[in-house]
Amino acid sequence: MGAVNVINAVQFSGEINVVHSSLTIDHSLQISDMLPHIVELFKDLFKHWSNLDESHLSVEKVSGGITNLLLKVSVKEENENIVDVTVRLYGPNTDYVINRERELKAIHHLSVAGFGPKLLGVFKNGMVQSFIHARTLIPSELSKPELAAKIAKQLNSFHQVNVPGSKQPQLWNDISKFFEKATTLNFDAVEKQKIYIQISFVEIQEEITKLKELTDRLDAPVVFAHNDLLSGNLMLNDDEDKLYFIDFEYGSYSYRGFDIGNHFNEYAGYDCDYTLYPTKDEQYHFFKHYLNPENPNEVSDEDLEALFVETSCFMLASHLYWALWALIQAKISPIDFDYLNYFFMRYTEYKRRKNECLSLAKSYLSHSTNP
Repeated sequence: MGAVNVINAVQFSGEINVVHSSLTIDHSLQISDMLPHIVELFKDLFKHWSNLDESHLSVEKVSGGITNLLLKVSVKEENENIVDVTVRLYGPNTDYVINRERELKAIHHLSVAGFGPKLLGVFKNGMVQSFIHARTLIPSELSKPELAAKIAKQLNSFHQVNVPGSKQPQLWNDISKFFEKATTLNFDAVEKQKIYIQISFVEIQEEITKLKELTDRLDAPVVFAHNDLLSGNLMLNDDEDKLYFIDFEYGSYSYRGFDIGNHFNEYAGYDCDYTLYPTKDEQYHFFKHYLNPENPNEVSDEDLEALFVETSCFMLASHLYWALWALIQAKISPIDFDYLNYFFMRYTEYKRRKNECLSLAKSYLSHSTNP
């Protein structure tokens, strides 16, 4: 698609040029009612589509997770060629928890490195990207050995991408920002407010402090991490057996173990069925293909144990991260999802696994410093 040769270019972070429109598409509209607005948006963004009308476009919903709405838009050009693109509408109020400039910068460099769809244009509450012909995975597929190996190998490559800018890990900064916002909420719904005021933020702050102190001792590698590698952000083209990572809005420099531990937590899905969390053997299978994609059976027991400890600790951080995120979403998101209950499911699982994982780490650190 020739969307690179267009007007209305805007620059992000002093280095990325992408076409831009100031238009907004109402997230709450029915798909059919969005069509004229999408036509207007495309005419504004893409000069070579300036003669479009509604007869040239068809729109269908691809995904409507708990944050964004994804639309597949098929454009019939004058030469009868059909071009498919994706329109991603940001969930309402998501800028409150997502750094959009950081996301756009990452998308550009990750796309150049071969990850995710190409960024074609941005507008006030979303973006237009190339369309990936693949299906979204479901949580139960993540544990399949062949697919787990494929994800691990691709994550290894993903973690080697260089996104310019500060390489300082953002995990604890982001958790701190979430914590600060989560502590100042006030719910209009009386029942929600009753539940909210029972949450001990003093306790949560203590947990954050203790976990950060312990993970700092692990000296985990810092990589550019996806940070949200759930099944819905993994797509597979079955015919070509090709795997895609998508949706980099939470991407940042972070700890290797956080990205992997967070992915393991997502085996449970939105229902938080943590009986699906990978066993130690399943984790080691993943680690082998992550640490040595070409020769997974040559990974040493010492390296496997070290990554197991690292992942187990940062898996706990993942629960704190998304628990606090869920509290904020419970207040600001209009999407029909029980975010408040999601907070409790994540925080409860954190407390259930905490002693086991912290003991594992302390024992490992004790032996590694006193051989």
